[in-house]
Amino acid sequence: MLRSLAFSAALAASPAVAQDVSTFQLDNGMDVVVIEDHRAPVVVHMVWYRRGSADEPVGESGVAHFLEHLLFKGTENMAPGELSETVAANGGSDNAFTSYDYTAYFQRVAADRLPLMMQMEADRMVNLKLSEGDIATERDVILEERNMRTENNPSALAREQMMAAQYLNHRYGVPVIGWKHEMETLSLEDATSFYDLYYSPNNATLVVAGDVDPTEVGKLAQEYYGAIPRQENLPERIRSQEPPQTAARRLTFYDPRVSQPYVARSYLAPERDSGAQEKAAALVYLAELLGGSPFTSVLGMKLQFDTNTAVFTNASYSGTSLDDTTFNLSVAPAEGVTLQEAEDAMDDAIQSFMDTEIDPDRMEAIRTQLRASEVYALDDVQGLANRYGAALSIGLTVDDVQQWPAILEAVTAEDVKAIAAEVLDPRRSVTMWVSAEEESAE
Repeated sequence: MLRSLAFSAALAASPAVAQDVSTFQLDNGMDVVVIEDHRAPVVVHMVWYRRGSADEPVGESGVAHFLEHLLFKGTENMAPGELSETVAANGGSDNAFTSYDYTAYFQRVAADRLPLMMQMEADRMVNLKLSEGDIATERDVILEERNMRTENNPSALAREQMMAAQYLNHRYGVPVIGWKHEMETLSLEDATSFYDLYYSPNNATLVVAGDVDPTEVGKLAQEYYGAIPRQENLPERIRSQEPPQTAARRLTFYDPRVSQPYVARSYLAPERDSGAQEKAAALVYLAELLGGSPFTSVLGMKLQFDTNTAVFTNASYSGTSLDDTTFNLSVAPAEGVTLQEAEDAMDDAIQSFMDTEIDPDRMEAIRTQLRASEVYALDDVQGLANRYGAALSIGLTVDDVQQWPAILEAVTAEDVKAIAAEVLDPRRSVTMWVSAEEESAE
């Protein structure tokens, strides 16, 4: 039976544009979100598990991503690869992804194929069938994926080192794909232990977006997912947290494959918290002001145009995480400019930003840009499903998602300066030089 049913309309930045969102929960604890969009006869079906790589047991890094791969093997009722083959045969697409905080599986198909998608996804939630041969084969696959995406990419290797230095105690310092030496030892027991504990309905959110009726989705969810027993031993989601960071850290990373040297810096920064998203919203503006468009941002104008110190500048921030995230800066020096000179120019630009008032016109331009982005996002059904699924997986609520555009709209220049003073603290930073050879970094 369905315990509750709540309907709500999510206003985007424009009050004239709304999305219909319904939420309810099955008796076994599975949360369900339905996003109606009747403009095309398609549906996105997603299951989000509220465990990711940062929830892995120590010594088993990569097991969350490994299990993601293994779920495309067979079940007691499906042959290996049958789910994806069925989706393709029905003209749809499917995939999965793992992050620090969650693992998600999705299919995009014609709306009348939703019952079939639920049937198959519910089956692999509870009936996964693995052999030692599956483990050996897929372990080789993820090791090759690491070779392709990380070992053969000096920037990815450098990023791993930077994250490990940024997080002194938290598992965000361990790569999602895993450390290679630990990936090589992942076993059938490691995978099945993670599966049995965390792949349970009371640790999952079902998101259905598209040409659907919420009442009908509720009936289908009850039929296919409602019979799966809850995991009574699901542990509370407790993670090691960061201690106070009181010392700036520096790294130098050399790799002959680096074609363009650069300076990167990260600062520990607050994430979006339920009922308290204002700091995260201000950091979105700060990233745009410091390193958004090279034609309008502080770093772009000062380093790329005014002084020709850099050929590339950037600032980035994403608050969609369960625990403290990072605010990031990068500068690639122009020819003849050393990494030290590029770093000094970056620091001078940041100080100049802190010492001067923010241009009101720039604030309004960013506000307009974000407002438009929020409205355009309503046209992307899969993007909306991702937005709600990720949010609920990191402790936000449907109400938080719906309030986010208004919170972005309300950010002031004073809010941006306040969060800049809080976050851009050298003691909470890691600065890294990346270059092809040691001499070029001096």
